[in-house]
Amino acid sequence: MSIPFPEPTQPATSRTAVLLGYLDYFRSVLRGKLAGLDETVLRGSVLPSGWSPLELVKHLTYVEMRWLEWGFEGRPVDHPWGDQRDGRWHVGPDQTLGGLLAELDHRAGVTTAIAGRHDLAETGVPGERWDGAEPATLERVLLHLVQEYARHCGHLDVVRELLDGVVGES
Repeated sequence: MSIPFPEPTQPATSRTAVLLGYLDYFRSVLRGKLAGLDETVLRGSVLPSGWSPLELVKHLTYVEMRWLEWGFEGRPVDHPWGDQRDGRWHVGPDQTLGGLLAELDHRAGVTTAIAGRHDLAETGVPGERWDGAEPATLERVLLHLVQEYARHCGHLDVVRELLDGVVGES
């Protein structure tokens, strides 16, 4: 079950808190959608594109790292595209749901720390992540991450409906 949806009428201490609240919410939706899936389903795919639920978790972890740590703060990271192999998402045979969710939790903490160190209007550090474009503001990066999570949680919702009829955000 996911944490409660961050209703627009809920008081918030800042716009940063609102954006981080949505990210926390979608991470919890992701967890809820993965709950109860066995190893075969977690590593398999029911979609023509062929991605697996485990690959999706790893992808979202790397997305946060690429946009915030490597991109916005401009810090060097090992293997920023480590969620991919041969042009598609990839997980190794030794990677488990528990391990990937622990990495996602760690990444969520890093995201929160980065958001706490910077103002939303602050522009990121120029670097390789931006591929020659001007760096984005922290607000735009966090909004992009909310969009990324919402989109992929919707994909996972379809996967669950196809697998076992489970629908909805929780």
